[in-house]
Amino acid sequence: MLFPQRFHVGLADGSVTLAFRRWRRPSVTAGGRQRTPVGELAIDAVDEIAVDDITEADARRAGYADLAELLGELARRPEGRLYRIELHHAGADPRIALRQQADLSDADWQAITTRLARLDRASRHGPWTATVLRLIAGNPAVRAADLAASLGRETPPFKLDVRKLKEMGLTESLEVGYRISPRGRAVLDRLDGAG
Repeated sequence: MLFPQRFHVGLADGSVTLAFRRWRRPSVTAGGRQRTPVGELAIDAVDEIAVDDITEADARRAGYADLAELLGELARRPEGRLYRIELHHAGADPRIALRQQADLSDADWQAITTRLARLDRASRHGPWTATVLRLIAGNPAVRAADLAASLGRETPPFKLDVRKLKEMGLTESLEVGYRISPRGRAVLDRLDGAG
């Protein structure tokens, strides 16, 4: 569930606590979490609703100036069932803190290398994790398409692979491209025998 940038401040400060989406089936569930550029959102409830049941107060809680503005936006996307999603800001993205954890314990190192080995074994194009970490470390803020091309890979699957490294706190996305995190640097140093 994506939110346009104009909702980010309200999501972060807690003034936006509702969202309305049209889906064939919900893409979030109550009790789940959603990562956004402003941190994690906790999904409190997901209920199908009729347009006529949306109130002025609901529209304001969803970050709109009034009900007419929200209804106008919903009218632009008339396909699918309408859902009312209650949510709240649940804190910073935990990957941010994880990226800074560069002092790796033996248990950390074991868990990371086990996960990297699993990713390499599951890959259709062979081992890739160390290669991609080194590529990002040596080419910060380079477009994903250019990084992928340098490896002879298609961009979408390359980006999915980088996302797996990001989940482990080893890389972070920039406005353009990526950079290695302190944790990723520590992993690379150990992989390359420098740490």
